[in-house]
Amino acid sequence: MGTAGREALSDETAVAGLTTGAVARRLGVSPTTLRSWDRRYGLGPALRSQGRHRRWSPRDVAMVEEMCRLTAAGAPPAEAARVARLTHGGARPSTPSAGPPARQPAPPVAAGPPVAAGPARRGGAGGGLPLGDVRQECRGLARAAVRLDAPELESRLLDAVGQHGLTVAWEEVMVPTLRAVGRKWESSGDRYVEVEHLLSWQVSTALRRAPLVLPPRPAVPPGAEPVVLACAPGEQHSLPLEALDAALGELGVPTRMLGAAVPVEALLACVRRTGPVAVVLWAQTRSTASPPLARHVAGLQWGPAGARRRPAVLPVGPGWERRSAGGFPRCAGLRDAVETLSGLYGADGAGRRPPSRG
Repeated sequence: MGTAGREALSDETAVAGLTTGAVARRLGVSPTTLRSWDRRYGLGPALRSQGRHRRWSPRDVAMVEEMCRLTAAGAPPAEAARVARLTHGGARPSTPSAGPPARQPAPPVAAGPPVAAGPARRGGAGGGLPLGDVRQECRGLARAAVRLDAPELESRLLDAVGQHGLTVAWEEVMVPTLRAVGRKWESSGDRYVEVEHLLSWQVSTALRRAPLVLPPRPAVPPGAEPVVLACAPGEQHSLPLEALDAALGELGVPTRMLGAAVPVEALLACVRRTGPVAVVLWAQTRSTASPPLARHVAGLQWGPAGARRRPAVLPVGPGWERRSAGGFPRCAGLRDAVETLSGLYGADGAGRRPPSRG
């Protein structure tokens, strides 16, 4: 072999540096799965190092990433492999292999043919996460989360919102995947913390971007009183409250989102300044749920004498037990909270307030 040929081979070998284990960790699949795809569909490393070790080039990795994406979307494995080869494959060197040679793909009819995902199916775990009986979208979302694939997470989350609406996407796609990541983190020591953080951030981002993919809805008249959304003092878990904010926005209900760990004085000042039709107090744990605060907010009044107004108060979240919620209404979930709050607006868009006690 000439000098130029040896240099070219050396350059290509240097690029093909990832081991099968490293690729498996990156994609969130097992090394056995990668070897199976290599034997069955020819989706394996193009080069082998001395000693027959498998080394994956960037093109090889891109090919199996496409395979993961398509199968997670519901495509049959054989069809997903065909498209992955057509999209990212190329001429592979004729090196001996332990398995049978892969069939050559048929010439493409069009460049990069898309594979349409079938109807939502119930599926098992994705990326090693204990999902159970959930929508098929959860499986693809979990695989992307384990791979720390932020662009894929963003795309899948917005697709779910656009296809199913905010409430269904939250209750049947986002929440099951978040819970699976939480269970995996709790059972794996310090592992998967980065997966939970990335997934939570991407869910939060998708909730804020929901108006971009949802059809416009008629809003209540301008100037209508808003709904104030606040986490109880000391409560840091704001993601469910963000989902409620997005779901109300889908219906055109005006909101004022204060976010996590709202100080008492800040909450009271916001209520006095905005005159809301309702105040939502979110508490994830019993330690942050404060019945005295809920009663105090419910007792706030404003307006001229004889026409005093006060807000409806809705304690939401698992931290509010039936006893701690007192006589306030309780909501079983996002759907129930949205119906309760949107029902406070009459046909003319005006807020229906509880009668003043004084």
